[in-house]
Amino acid sequence: MKLIDNLERLLEQGQDTPLMRYGLGNAYFNQGAAAQALPHLAEAVRQDPGYSAAWKLYGKALAATGEHEQAVAVFDRGIAAAEAKGDIQAAKEMRVFRQRSAKALD
Repeated sequence: MKLIDNLERLLEQGQDTPLMRYGLGNAYFNQGAAAQALPHLAEAVRQDPGYSAAWKLYGKALAATGEHEQAVAVFDRGIAAAEAKGDIQAAKEMRVFRQRSAKALD
């Protein structure tokens, strides 16, 4: 929790960047708190729509909370962002995660 506390403190001090939001979302997700990660990851991709790693983690967090329909939509946007940047590996990984979320909807 120390990492999360430190990142939250920096955020409160005005250091609101896509990387900061991704780091905070990642810290929450890794602590098993996917729901708490969601607003930070949503803000990361709002601030930087081309941030493929944030899209991927955002989709994974949505899937972890059972929001598979939203996860599919987020993965679709993330795949497009990753392909636009030439980040083929991230796009490939998101396709796999997207497929899992789509299957969960069936």
